[in-house]
Amino acid sequence: MPRPTHTASTLAVLLSAWLLACSGSEVVAPPEVRPARRGLWVLAEGSQRVLEHPDRIPRLIDTARGVGATDLFVQVYRGGRAWFDSSLADATPFQTARDAAGADPLAGLLRDAHAAGLRVHAWVNVLSLAGNRDAPLLRDLGRDAVLVDQRGRSVLDYPNLEVPAPDGAYYRMGTPAVWLDPAAIGVAERLTACFAELVTRYPELDGLHLDYIRYPDVLPFAPGSRFGVGIDFGHGKATRALFHEQTGLDAPGLKSQTHANAWDAWRRDQLTALVAAIRRSARAIDPQLEISAAVIPYADRAYLSLLQDWRRWLEDELLEFAVPMAYTLDDRLLRYHAQAFAGSPLADRIWVGLGTWLFASEPAQALEQLRSVHAAGARDDALFSYDAIAEAPALEQALRQSATAGP
Repeated sequence: MPRPTHTASTLAVLLSAWLLACSGSEVVAPPEVRPARRGLWVLAEGSQRVLEHPDRIPRLIDTARGVGATDLFVQVYRGGRAWFDSSLADATPFQTARDAAGADPLAGLLRDAHAAGLRVHAWVNVLSLAGNRDAPLLRDLGRDAVLVDQRGRSVLDYPNLEVPAPDGAYYRMGTPAVWLDPAAIGVAERLTACFAELVTRYPELDGLHLDYIRYPDVLPFAPGSRFGVGIDFGHGKATRALFHEQTGLDAPGLKSQTHANAWDAWRRDQLTALVAAIRRSARAIDPQLEISAAVIPYADRAYLSLLQDWRRWLEDELLEFAVPMAYTLDDRLLRYHAQAFAGSPLADRIWVGLGTWLFASEPAQALEQLRSVHAAGARDDALFSYDAIAEAPALEQALRQSATAGP
């Protein structure tokens, strides 16, 4: 089954051709306006687990079409575990589901989604291994693959993956997990190879959707390392040595913030290089594959604290689109986000990610957020998540009615 295509009406082009034939003079056709797109995130380990229960795929597709989705972000790699046929990740979830169903669930989902006119993007958690200390990547590369803070503590040694004392009295991990160091030897190569394997084995995929493509968030967050406060990551011996080798500078530490701006810029570049490597490898296999990323919406926090320069990734054509996760109960804040995105020169490649799950018991508020985002000028959006919608019949019904009514 070929990938679904969605093109604007050709009426304007035909009209221009007719006018040209009648007048004998050149008529410039107006540019085509592409239809708006709506993504729907589908969790690997949520309540529905469609890749472990392929009999649930028809309901997913029905719901996706009902709520106006055009694209599915289907999670296939999380915590170093794979819901696809992989030799480089722990493929136990895939193997178990395939053996039970007698077929490849991801291949079946691709077939059925395309038949329904839906695009499918493989959603992968890049640098977070969740709580999986036994991931094949770690067994192969060792503990040096994991981030180290400025006190020399590996995240692997954090109790319950939380910031240890004395810092733990004030700081907290925003997302406790085993976090990989993008600058550590072998990490970028292994991740790139894993995702290339995915794209190779599933040529029907429409896209590769990158998540957790950043440094860890620590609360409260600090605006970069130059102030010498907070928890700072990437201080493994090999990583600091590589920084010195490439820049001739010494990385800052506990007692000195000298070269802090250069250190932050260098680590930011390591993330950008990882995105570029993943794109280069995947697009060599499928030049039409859309590369996208779920990103942090706050410009300063993403850039300074998480070293995630996603606007550069768009500017440098490393992504086809980005999805800022503007999950909030604060409608005014959401409107500010949407206005900023809509006013950006990159607006046509930014989809606003909405925390629909926050309003499982308040469907009207979910619809109000959708209206607010589009009234602000944003066109494309994404809903988190299918699992939350499937669990809340009233929310699903409201979204269906809204999709039917149109903007």
